[in-house]
Amino acid sequence: MDKEAIRKYFQGVLKQNEDLSVAVAAIMTLLEVLKKHNATTVQELDSAFGEAILIMKNCDQPITAISSACNLFQRFITLGQLDNIGNDKDFKKTMETRGHYFLQRLTKARGIIVEQACSFVADGCRILTHSKSRVVLQTLIEAAKTKRFQVFVTMSSPDNSGENMYRRLVENGIDCKLILDSSIGYMMEQVDIVMLGAEGVVESGGIINKIGTYTLAMCAKELKKPVYILTECIKFTRTYPLNQRDLPNEFKFLSSKLKNDLSKEHPLVDYTPPSYITLLFTDIGIFTPSAVSDELIKLYL
Repeated sequence: MDKEAIRKYFQGVLKQNEDLSVAVAAIMTLLEVLKKHNATTVQELDSAFGEAILIMKNCDQPITAISSACNLFQRFITLGQLDNIGNDKDFKKTMETRGHYFLQRLTKARGIIVEQACSFVADGCRILTHSKSRVVLQTLIEAAKTKRFQVFVTMSSPDNSGENMYRRLVENGIDCKLILDSSIGYMMEQVDIVMLGAEGVVESGGIINKIGTYTLAMCAKELKKPVYILTECIKFTRTYPLNQRDLPNEFKFLSSKLKNDLSKEHPLVDYTPPSYITLLFTDIGIFTPSAVSDELIKLYL
């Protein structure tokens, strides 16, 4: 596949399914590259993957999820007996089999998280969420089948992605209110839990997510409201930021903005330290932030 074909395939996958995460679309794209590349060695495929990942990172999509998902995918499909795979004329078939198994597990991840998180949504509770998270949306839709509750959704500037979340919740008959980002402190007194997604989970157990998440989490802790993070383990990334400045610029800005004067650009994500997070709901279990580093070690072994 040439560069343009990879770009079109990746963007096409995302356009066809609004509920498909960027991480899953990235894995599907790498599988397509694996299928169509005339590689004879693992090294050639690694090079092709590297080029495809770079192309996807330049498509103005969240880079945090693309990076972590692609790293884990590459490690998984080349696990064990690398020398034998490289010398086997059917090594591509072996890697494709592993790749499809990886994707199959990933597509089930959201359902596992939803099942776990639904039990934490009590009848009559009030929930605050920020921006649009597909896994949070699915959790609330599932919980609404048996429980009644109210959801507050922030507008989530600068792209107002919360409006999309609000619309989807209302379409599913959920009592929902769209609020200004600046009203978080005012509304926090009224809520029982905060439920958020994440673009990435770092080694410390903190998260990288839509700008404003840090502010919301600080406010929640001050008022002793639990903050629950719903995210697939594929978003666990080997990054250890200590503050906002430690986040790589490619995580904070769209690829199309990186050539501009970044001092005049507004970051799209921020870093929320683990001290502001109560629990993380993932497809491999429910964890406290302190357990994330151990799980990362297992994932990358």
